[in-house]
Amino acid sequence: MSERVQKVLAARGLGSRREIEGWIERGEVQVNNRTAQLGDQVDEHDVIRVRGRIVRRPEHPHRWIVYHKPVGEICSRSDPEGRRPVFASLPRLKGQRWVAVGRLDLNTSGLLLFTTDGELANRLMHPSMALEREYAVRVLGEVPAATLDMLRGGVELEDGPARFDSLEEQGGDGANHWYHVIVSEGRNRLVRRLWDAVGVTVSRLIRVRYGPVVLGRGLKTGAVRDLESREVAGLYAAVDLPIPESARPRGRGGPRRDPRSKQRPGKPAAAGKSRNSRAAREDGWSSSPPKKSGKPASPGGRGGGRGAKPSGGRSGGRPAGGGKSGGRRQR
Repeated sequence: MSERVQKVLAARGLGSRREIEGWIERGEVQVNNRTAQLGDQVDEHDVIRVRGRIVRRPEHPHRWIVYHKPVGEICSRSDPEGRRPVFASLPRLKGQRWVAVGRLDLNTSGLLLFTTDGELANRLMHPSMALEREYAVRVLGEVPAATLDMLRGGVELEDGPARFDSLEEQGGDGANHWYHVIVSEGRNRLVRRLWDAVGVTVSRLIRVRYGPVVLGRGLKTGAVRDLESREVAGLYAAVDLPIPESARPRGRGGPRRDPRSKQRPGKPAAAGKSRNSRAAREDGWSSSPPKKSGKPASPGGRGGGRGAKPSGGRSGGRPAGGGKSGGRRQR
C-alpha cells in the first residue's frame, strides 16, 4: 500500500509531518534518486533518502512518554542563549527521534508528551482534532464574576477571538487564587494571553492534561514516565489511528520502560481518585478533593474533562499536599 512520503517519514519518527514537509519543499528528500514533491506516494519498495542518507525501515517499536517540564526549560532542541532544552532530560534513542506534542513556554511547567511516532504527534497537534488541554492557573488578586464570564464567553485577541471551554474557580488564600481552565486549541501562549486580555496577572501556570493523558501522581519535576498501554490506546483512538502492535498490552504490563530511566512508571490519575503526594505539594499540583474547611486543594488534572481542586497555601506560597512520594522544589 502506498502513502504520501511525508506521512511515511513522520511515522518512522524522523520528525513531525510539518517539519518534514519543509524538508521536501527545500529539496532535501529524494525518492528513487528523484527529488520528492509534496504528495508523492511511496511504498515499501521505494528508496527514500533525506539529505543523501537512506531512510531504513524502522527497527525499533515506537515509544510514548510524559515529561514533567520545570519552569526555565525551553521546548527547542538548542538555544543560542544557553538555556536548557527539554530534550536534554529525555531518554536517549538509537535510530529514532523524539517528537514533541505541542510546546510549553519558558515559564510554564507541567505535562509534555513525546513520541517517536511522528504521524501520531501530527494528528494530536492538528487543529481539526481540537484535543483538550487542561491547566491549573494561579492568578494575583480577586477576579470579578463578570470577568470570568467574559473569559468563558469569548475575548478578542490579536489573532482572533478565543475563550476557555471550561473555567472553574478552585479557591486560594491571600493574594493567590487558583483556577482550572480547558482550551481545545494550541495557539501560542493562549492561556496567558486570555487572562492578560482582561487585566489579570498569571503568577503560575501548570499543564495537567493533554487529551486523554494526565500528568499522573508522584511524577517529580524534570522526571519522565512511559505511558501505559491504556493511555497509548487512548491517544490513538482520540485521533482515529490504529494502535501499533507494540502498544498492545502484554499480560499485566504495558509498553516497556527505558532501562536507563531511574523513574519508575507512575500510574495516571484516575478521575476523582487521585491522592496527594509530597511531589504534588512541592511541584504544585495534585488531584485530591478540597478540604471542607474551604481551603483549596492543589491544582491538578483528572482523566475527565474537569480538573481537580487546587490546594491553596500561604500568600505567594505553594499549594498544599501530603503523602510520601519524592520530589524536588522549584526555585
